[in-house]
Amino acid sequence: MAEASTRKPSRIQQRNRKRILDAALEVFSSHGYRGATLDQIAEEAGLSKPNILYYFGGKEDIHVTLLNQLMETWLDPLDHMDPDGEPLEEILGYVHRKLEMSREFPRESRLFANEILQGAPRMEPHLESDLKPLVDKKTSLIRAWIAKGKLADVDPRHLMFSIWATTQHYADFDAQVQVLTDGDTSVLDGADTFLDQMFRKLLTP
Repeated sequence: MAEASTRKPSRIQQRNRKRILDAALEVFSSHGYRGATLDQIAEEAGLSKPNILYYFGGKEDIHVTLLNQLMETWLDPLDHMDPDGEPLEEILGYVHRKLEMSREFPRESRLFANEILQGAPRMEPHLESDLKPLVDKKTSLIRAWIAKGKLADVDPRHLMFSIWATTQHYADFDAQVQVLTDGDTSVLDGADTFLDQMFRKLLTP
């Protein structure tokens, strides 16, 4: 029995789990956790509701699985800010990577935003154990760069908040961005240039 419980999932099982998670990501990012239902996820996945429940314990189980997968992806660009790199370029590189994530992972960004807006009921442990220590570490690094005269004197924590706000905006408020730019498909290219100029001027000593 123990051997059966630890048996590696078959390719079909792996494919179905991925199919369910991708469908759930679409539903959760569009409707939020409260507005999403298993029936919607099943319809989006093209599977029956009992089939969904074969792989997951329910809506919350699916949502937590997605959030767990997301957190590693979300933290990776900040984690790669190199203490030995050139400070201004390291921070601008982080800005560019965050904006690129809005291009590549808009649904994941909205999933994260929806969870935070609801008070982070399922994400709070990750915020405490993963995000906060990393942000503390990187803000200390930025303070050290400032103390050495390599960056302008800014509040590192508010700098971080500003980077998140200006980059994730393009994913989280995509419907508004599309209306206000007349559906400009190059809007993120323009944002990349603008944010580089803005943060470069802000941070240059």
